[in-house]
Amino acid sequence: MINNIIKNKKNKNLNINKFINISNLLNNKIKKIKILFNNINNYINKIKYEIPNILNDEVPIGNKDKEIYKIKNNYKENFNYKSYLKLKNINNKINFNLSNKISNLKSVVFKNEIALMNRALINFMIDYHLNNKYEEIYVPLIVNEKCLYNTGQLPKFLNNLFFFNYKNKKNFLIPTSEVSIVNLFINTIIEKNTLPIKLVSYTPCFRLENGFYGKFKKGLIKLNHFDKVEVINIVDNNESDIYLENITNHVEGIINLLKLPYRKILLSSENTPFSSSKTYDIEIFFPYYKKYIEVSSCSNTKDFQSKRILLRYKDKFNNIIYPHILNASGLAIGRVLAAILENYQLQNGNIEVPKVLIPYMRNIKII
Repeated sequence: MINNIIKNKKNKNLNINKFINISNLLNNKIKKIKILFNNINNYINKIKYEIPNILNDEVPIGNKDKEIYKIKNNYKENFNYKSYLKLKNINNKINFNLSNKISNLKSVVFKNEIALMNRALINFMIDYHLNNKYEEIYVPLIVNEKCLYNTGQLPKFLNNLFFFNYKNKKNFLIPTSEVSIVNLFINTIIEKNTLPIKLVSYTPCFRLENGFYGKFKKGLIKLNHFDKVEVINIVDNNESDIYLENITNHVEGIINLLKLPYRKILLSSENTPFSSSKTYDIEIFFPYYKKYIEVSSCSNTKDFQSKRILLRYKDKFNNIIYPHILNASGLAIGRVLAAILENYQLQNGNIEVPKVLIPYMRNIKII
């Protein structure tokens, strides 16, 4: 309005200085209000991003996880198991020293049959999920900062992430392909009849993994750079409890086909991931260490992530609904590889190849 007044006065050759001063004052006030608004909005977002998901009623309160059951596939009670890192026939095919020459990160070089088994596991797992009607997808390994806020890795896990600056903006190496896959649906309205959307992806993943795991600091359990197959389900918001059981069953199906001993646990409130409402961990047994190690977390985030990315669908009454998003490792490749080397030992130190992997291993049966 003030601009129109100035224009009319100017057309009539009247003095407009007074109105120009008023306009400048108003513009300055508007700028200050915008700054104040942005500061308030940033503060609200900071608080919002630090609030975890609402836990399912079934989640045990405290830090004690609930064991659901154990499966003793292929476990030999009286066998003299050795650490997979001390098997002479395998030792020269898993090389951490060579990796250290070219990287400051905790990574590994695989050779010969172990490199082949690593690739075999990836292909076997991808094929397994495709047979369960997943759609394969390949996604970027580098994402922007907003993506990690959307899925819940930031701000809590900043110290576990690798990032670099590009054009004065932070870019991150993905800690899991969940981040890339979920963010493909930013600000999207999908048709209800497209649900469920079931996606599977293989990617390298990158995490600092500081501290933790004691005797497992050495070896394949905690690497900064590792391989993982990830599965994502996007489902009707009334059906996510069913799909959590389904996605967990798919993970267990892989382990049962590999005939590895494992257990299924329901994580407690203190151990449930930040973005999850309910999480099952699937842990494979390492007989030499007499310890279960997690190879998959299967989580129902409900609408926690879909609200952050504005992923929506319309119900039959044309109401806007946020679908529920589930994720699971399907599975962590290095840990499963280590579990095979421990559980498939023969007396002479060789490793028997699990039957389901033989077609992926050029029909090699013993390594």
